Parts: sequence; structure tokens; C-alpha cells
Amino acid sequence: MDERAASHGLIQWHGTTIIGVQKGGKTVIAGDGQVSMGNTVMKPNARKVRRIGALDKDGTSKVIAGFAGATADAFTLFERLEKKLEQYSGQLLRAAVELAKDWRTDKYLRNLEALMIVADKDTMLVLTGNGDVLEPEGGIAAIGSGGNYALAAARALTDYEQDAEVIARRAMAVAAEVCVFTNDRVTIETL
Repeated sequence: MDERAASHGLIQWHGTTIIGVQKGGKTVIAGDGQVSMGNTVMKPNARKVRRIGALDKDGTSKVIAGFAGATADAFTLFERLEKKLEQYSGQLLRAAVELAKDWRTDKYLRNLEALMIVADKDTMLVLTGNGDVLEPEGGIAAIGSGGNYALAAARALTDYEQDAEVIARRAMAVAAEVCVFTNDRVTIETL
């Protein structure tokens, strides 16, 4: 998952697809399980989507996140985001902005190679090492080598399908059929 190619100044990660969909009061992040090194599948069932941060009153995390990029780097960023969520009382936008500032300016963090989609019940954001904190238009975001395929599929489905999880699953299925760095072993987290 550490290969990347620059296209018009944007980093495109190979080896994964992550999609986030918010619709009808439901927030879903889904990700495939394939870990690739070059043209070899190293692992087919990695968990690239997980719950992070503070727990709500029923004992589940209030924030879900998915990553594309180097695994160790992503876990470092998850840990940093959890600390920021704790520091800023669970305010996802504030925590994400502060993480993005650190990620861009800190000598160690600046070298981390990953992209993240993070969400709570109200907000979905894409975080990059360039200091970007992007709120997707229309409640749909996708990253990774199959991200554009999943994004296009989800946007096409959103007018016809009301369930965010169904949209995410179908979009991931399209990406898995088209992108050789994406498989059909999907992990989904829902809020």
C-alpha cells in the first residue's frame, strides 16, 4: 500500500478503496481488505475502517474512520486524531483541523503517507498530509486507487437509493470489479 503516483499534484494511493456516504440520517464508511505490494496481494482481509475516539452513552465510538496509504502511518494518524478528539471534547471538525495542522508542520508527521475519511453523525471529512480538511459535496467521499470508481458509482446511485449502506456496498462492488488494487472483502462501520 505504499505505492503512489502524482497526477496533477494530487497523491493517488494504490492498494485500497475507502468510501464514505451520508444519507437519510445515516453515516457509513466502507473499505476493502486488499493489501498490495506492487502487483502482489499480500493480504486480502485487512481492516482499514474502524471506530475511534470517545464513546457515546451506549458505549460505542462516535467517530468512524477509514484510511488509504501506509498502514503504520494510518495507525499513527488514528492515534493522533483520537488524542485530538479527547482534547477538543469530541468535536470532530476542530480535532481534524488541529490534526491537519500538525500533520503538515510537524517534522515527523509530515512524512506520513496516508489519506483518511473521518465522520461522526453530522460531519464527514477527508484529511490529507497537505493540510487539507475537505467536507465532501453531497455527503459522498472516496479515496484510494479505486476511489474514483466508487465515488462515481455512489453518485449515480444516490438519486435511486435511499440507504447509505446499500449505496456504499454497491459502490465498493463496482470498484472491486474495475480496480485491480481493490477486492470484495468489505468492512463497514455505520453511525
